[in-house]
Amino acid sequence: MTNDYTLPHHLYTEIDVTAETATELGLTEGEYARILELTGRKPTYTELGIFSVMWSEHCSYKNSIKQLKTLPRSGGRMLVEAGEENAGLIDVGGGYGIAFKIESHNHPSAVEPFQGAATGVGGILRDIFTMGARPVAALNSLRFGNLDNDRTKFLLKGVVHGIGHYGNCFGVPTVGGEVYFDECYTDNPLVNAMAVGIVEVGKTASAISQGAGNPVMILGSSTGRDGIHGASLLASREFDEKTEDMRPTVQVGDPFAEKMLLEASLELITSGCVVGMQDMGAAGICCSTSEMSAKGKSGMKINLDLVPLREQEMSAYEIMLSESQERMLVIVEKGKEHIAQAICDKWDVPIATIGEVTDDGILSFYRNGKQVTELTAEHLVLGGLAPQYDREWKIASYVDEVRDIAFLDDHNPSADDLLITFKKLLSSPTIASKRWVYEQYDSQVRTNTVSISGDAAVMRIKELPNKGFAVCTDCNSRYVYLNPHKGGMIAVAEAARNVVCTGALPVAITNCLNFGNPYDPEVYWQFREAIRGMGDMCRALGTPVTGGNVSFHNESKKHAVFPTPTIGMLGLIDDMSKTVGSGFVGAGDKIVLLGTQRNDLGGSEYVKQIFGKIAGDAPYFDMDEEVKLQKATLKAINTGLVKSAHDCSEGGLAICLAEKVIKSPSLGAEIQLPVELDAGNLFGEAQSRIVVSVSENDYAELCLLCEQEQVSVTVLGTVISEQKLSINNILHIDSEEIRSLYEGTLPAIMATELHS
Repeated sequence: MTNDYTLPHHLYTEIDVTAETATELGLTEGEYARILELTGRKPTYTELGIFSVMWSEHCSYKNSIKQLKTLPRSGGRMLVEAGEENAGLIDVGGGYGIAFKIESHNHPSAVEPFQGAATGVGGILRDIFTMGARPVAALNSLRFGNLDNDRTKFLLKGVVHGIGHYGNCFGVPTVGGEVYFDECYTDNPLVNAMAVGIVEVGKTASAISQGAGNPVMILGSSTGRDGIHGASLLASREFDEKTEDMRPTVQVGDPFAEKMLLEASLELITSGCVVGMQDMGAAGICCSTSEMSAKGKSGMKINLDLVPLREQEMSAYEIMLSESQERMLVIVEKGKEHIAQAICDKWDVPIATIGEVTDDGILSFYRNGKQVTELTAEHLVLGGLAPQYDREWKIASYVDEVRDIAFLDDHNPSADDLLITFKKLLSSPTIASKRWVYEQYDSQVRTNTVSISGDAAVMRIKELPNKGFAVCTDCNSRYVYLNPHKGGMIAVAEAARNVVCTGALPVAITNCLNFGNPYDPEVYWQFREAIRGMGDMCRALGTPVTGGNVSFHNESKKHAVFPTPTIGMLGLIDDMSKTVGSGFVGAGDKIVLLGTQRNDLGGSEYVKQIFGKIAGDAPYFDMDEEVKLQKATLKAINTGLVKSAHDCSEGGLAICLAEKVIKSPSLGAEIQLPVELDAGNLFGEAQSRIVVSVSENDYAELCLLCEQEQVSVTVLGTVISEQKLSINNILHIDSEEIRSLYEGTLPAIMATELHS
């Protein structure tokens, strides 16, 4: 090592590097000093660019990894530990596994909603099939500002169009998701994309580089200038008046090219010629080469002149950091290059050898005959010597103020007021039907989809007769804002409750953690507490975390998003004949509440709609009650006692009952609540409640089962053949009006003309 940090003569750089250069690329002065210490010299400009993306939060998780390690990351049915591969892998029996993962594409979608959302879908699909799994389902979780804002409508239209375009063209069914609206997401929408795939155990591929002399090959689309610094800059800063200038950092996707890449990749893996494979998403070639090398304790020698380019005269820096889509890096066993070439020719997928594996742990890149990098792979990556920080935190100053709900003390709405409120909640964009959104998605392609109308999507596994899975995304970010620990628990609990309501056993989660600026101590407190809550609930349910994504800096000068730890939940179904939907089945059946009814308006949609406030504590939640409820409900469904199940969530018990009526075209409900008919009992969102329907003959057995599991049972009423909902002979509304309010809101809003 040298002491003056001079650049070795054999390395070429086109720009002299200084500490100011590092700052411009998003590195801190301390990080630049650390780079000098690790390399023993001044880096080239290309090397500095590599450090800037590899040490960004998006790639290194430098501000989050210490907290993420507190989550349960192994055990259960997991076949690989969290973070070990591109996606989580769950054993479903019969020699098959399910790969699944969720990731964010928030910042690109705020800048260019169509391409941002489309490439988010493309990226998560590649994470699945680069492991050798064929994608069978896609989901999403979306957050936008209020719909009285023209830009929100523009973003919503663009994002939904982008998701639908990519998924439909690629040929994967989009089967589930959620859409929330709140002012805090006005400038910074959240676009979280999830994918699920099926793979034969033992036939997966690993993102690893091994075997000195093995060729390094790039397959798929050519490399252009799109997406450069998308990971380090676009995902690592707040939005301001310069946001529009960031369009070049948004990638451009081609779903038809990705479809061919899928088929070629899966055939390459099954052919036996592949040593390792990784997709090129964030940070492009520099990320895939460094992560694969570090994992295999190897190095690479890469000639960038051999990389197929979309635009000529690209610099080494641009080639290395490009995030052009639909590309894979693959290590092929030496002597089997012809096999890889033949497979790619068959699928009309370009492939090119760009270098070879070395055994020295060094990444050496060349451009125009000159060496531009000489870096140790371990210095760059998560799990290696990339920085890991403990950030300052403090309890948010807003907590005491928002917890005050004294304004409810004298609030005693009349029966007429309650009916008006009921209709208002039904037509609230967050609660109302999202049919306008999901009808733009193909949910039936590949014919694995059984149902998308319940609390979670139900999919069959064709390779395993009569077996299937349920999957959903979920998070009420208002709860996390009001009480991050409790809200984090509820996010996991409700996602699990949703798959339980179909008859599936929750087995594992993936997560997408969307937060503001981690350097803000109050934001970091939210982050720490939400993770603590998630971990507590995952351990209680036995649902380990398979992996996911952290997205920080989701804020602008005017708005910081609510802390939003989106949960993707996977549940397994051993007997598809025993699944249930959310709608009523037969007239005369009893309508029964499992779990304890509580009067609790904290954090509710009711308070938001009636008072215009996000206020109170997160709603009542008890972890032990939740575990018992889910166990009892699942047992009741699997033994055939329960005909339908739907959990109480936004809008409370009244909206839950209305949604069951909506899902029952020829049936209605006559309800007699054994509690006071007030706003808290109708619209409160206390957790751990599921409304089921059961035949008169099976009711006694259901009560016995619930008594054994220590779960409360309350008869609410009866399923009737009249198409109406009647509650305590005070609130009456016919099913047609319920459906009109529920189904008509979003189409009516989105049909209004957009201004500039």
